Amino acid sequence: MIVVRSLLLFVLAALAEIGGAWLIWQGWRENRGLWWVAAGVIALGAYGFVATLQPDANFGRILAAYGGVFVAGSLAWGMVVDRFRPDRWDLLGAGICLLGVAVIMYAPRSAQ
Repeated sequence: MIVVRSLLLFVLAALAEIGGAWLIWQGWRENRGLWWVAAGVIALGAYGFVATLQPDANFGRILAAYGGVFVAGSLAWGMVVDRFRPDRWDLLGAGICLLGVAVIMYAPRSAQ
């Protein structure tokens, strides 16, 4: 159950961070206005809090693993929201990143 909770938190963090960055992009680069930028800043702040809910207490481990989630999540966001079509190398890279997440977060460790 701890792994499921951790995975759900990673998904929530990805939605907050990628969504926040996208909102800022839309507000600034696509001239949608400062309300979009403000919403993006709030979402990015929420991401920071979501990361603290991970069951593992090691900040570096959480952020390192989340980096892989961010890579795969960014490609997924692009596919859904911006109609981006990743090629096989994008997908392979995302898969490698997610494998790294699994190793970093869920590999068995000796008690410390």
